[in-house]
Amino acid sequence: MAEKLRWGIIGAGGIAGAFVQGVKSSKRGEMLAIASRSQAKADAFGEENDVPRRYGSYEAMLEDGDVDAVYVATPHPMHAVWAIRCAEAGKHILCEKPVTLNAAEAMTVIDAANRHDVFFMEAFMYRCTAQTRRIVGLIRDRAIGDVRAIEARFSFDVGDNVEGRHLKHDLAGGGIMDIGCYCASMARLIAGVANGGEVAEPLEVHAVGSLHEKTGTDVYTTALLKFPGDIIASLTCAVQLGQPSTVTVYGTEGQFEVLSPWFCQGHTGGSSKIIVHPKGQKSRTITVRSSAGLYSGEVDHVAKNLRKREGQFPAMSKADTLGNIQVLDQWRAAVGLEYEMEKPENMTTPISGRPLRRDADVKMRYGKIPGLEGDVSILAMGSTLPNFHQSSAVFDRYVESGGNVFDSAWVYGRTDGTIGQWIRNRNIRSDVYVLAKGAHPPHCTPEGMRRECQETLDRMQADYIDIYMLHRDNLEVPVGEWIDVLNEHCDAGTIRVFGGSNWTIARIEEANAYAAANGKRGFSALSNNFSLARMVEPPWPDCRAASDDASRGWHEDNQFPLFPWSSQAQGFFVPSLAGPDRPDFAFGFCWYSEENFERARRATQIAEKRRVDPTAVALAYVLHQKFPVFPLFCPHDPGQLTSSLKALSIRLSAKEVEWLDLRADSPS
Repeated sequence: MAEKLRWGIIGAGGIAGAFVQGVKSSKRGEMLAIASRSQAKADAFGEENDVPRRYGSYEAMLEDGDVDAVYVATPHPMHAVWAIRCAEAGKHILCEKPVTLNAAEAMTVIDAANRHDVFFMEAFMYRCTAQTRRIVGLIRDRAIGDVRAIEARFSFDVGDNVEGRHLKHDLAGGGIMDIGCYCASMARLIAGVANGGEVAEPLEVHAVGSLHEKTGTDVYTTALLKFPGDIIASLTCAVQLGQPSTVTVYGTEGQFEVLSPWFCQGHTGGSSKIIVHPKGQKSRTITVRSSAGLYSGEVDHVAKNLRKREGQFPAMSKADTLGNIQVLDQWRAAVGLEYEMEKPENMTTPISGRPLRRDADVKMRYGKIPGLEGDVSILAMGSTLPNFHQSSAVFDRYVESGGNVFDSAWVYGRTDGTIGQWIRNRNIRSDVYVLAKGAHPPHCTPEGMRRECQETLDRMQADYIDIYMLHRDNLEVPVGEWIDVLNEHCDAGTIRVFGGSNWTIARIEEANAYAAANGKRGFSALSNNFSLARMVEPPWPDCRAASDDASRGWHEDNQFPLFPWSSQAQGFFVPSLAGPDRPDFAFGFCWYSEENFERARRATQIAEKRRVDPTAVALAYVLHQKFPVFPLFCPHDPGQLTSSLKALSIRLSAKEVEWLDLRADSPS
């Protein structure tokens, strides 16, 4: 790489021009290329801003091997697509704020940057200034005591141009996305530092606002956030209302006001002021001077931190970016703003903007299920994700990684519909397998199964289910009645094969003996819990595990497929979520035992040697059983999925498998 970071810009709008000047006045940047949708616009921008290389398409610039880093300066809806394309082209990324339309897109972009090992930072330029560092210092020095309240405002009046980007719905207009993001990022920064850290995430987000009568975008709105430490923040933004764009922080020993929080010392450097009002004392003015311009400091920060692959505090880290966009999601939801492009029925292509394509870097493995045609991926995707956006992002990445099994259940509610909508959006019904579950208490009867199966089909808007599992057993129902009703559905074509979830082996054997004696189909698979962590108590009534020696032996002897639920023990192997010091872990009662803590310690040791996460080692353990196993797992974002997929490439020796399960004193 050259001594200076050579920059290209995607998008030739006004902000791109300001960034060019920042690069030229920086110490570690060189302006090399501009890319626009037309050659004429690229040439005009290049002439006006003295940019040597000019491309009439974004793709062409990404093929330029001399471009080291790209500033994504397109309208908001295109940020995700082009940030992903930059990562795939091996370009470092500075993405204009807001990073994407929503958290699901941001997760996908960050996962792409991580997988392709490039720098990524969201371009909140004020976070790279001397003034922001001074704000952090005032809070840490307790200049106003304990922080209690924050007021952050960013407002201006653009008039009523409904075709302009600030109001246009198709361009994700409105104040929240364009400038409310600044207010949210500042409040999270101040609250985080006040709590002894770097940024904080709100415990509550409430908001009111006014939407434009024609475009539906927000024109003025206020959000109220509550943070840990009893800190309250009021965030106000407007694009049709002139208000002071200032930040005021109130503490137990006074307050301070930042007069120019967003543009700080200006585009070319200069000074800015913070007025401190200590309780009972005379006010004082702090003048912050800097020779660095607003964007040049940002450019130099990227170059300085390339090896770290993300911004360093108080600049935006990847985690900071995710936290901020999640606040914007909640803020928009509170005022009722959803963009048409975000509605599930309109999300017909992946976030990358192109049809699904297989990732050759992921070596998925496959197995067979008796009675089911085709190869079934040995990792089956769960569906209990927070919303359709996140589900769609994870599902896309899963299929691109070679996965083809989706797990749902009638009792999960909306997830049936989510899977069905996503499959229709991608038009891949014949390429995937749907595993659905029904007959859940108190409807665990043949009649209940009929009704729940039909409701699942209706929710999915589907004609058939590939694998249908009885979610529970009812010992008062003879196994023959279960076999009969399941065969009815197989004969009708609404079910391909079936199995049992949380069934005993004895009942499976009895059911299959009845089926064999009466010339009918039997159970093809079982779905009980199986994980490296042994289940201490079931998370829900009547749950069963297959981790005991007898169950393992039966599966090995019969080579009977198992779809283990909670194959990663519901987050038990995530150090930040669970452990002896985390009694608040949501499912701690299921897994908390000294034996499991020791299994987690051993998984962590192997993970450190293999440079993977402990969750991947725990999943690899499940995959190393001596019978067909198709673990159900449910990563909540593409990054978690990428981490878990590394289990596919982990090869454990027989001794390591025994050691992880406390059956050996040493892994070698």
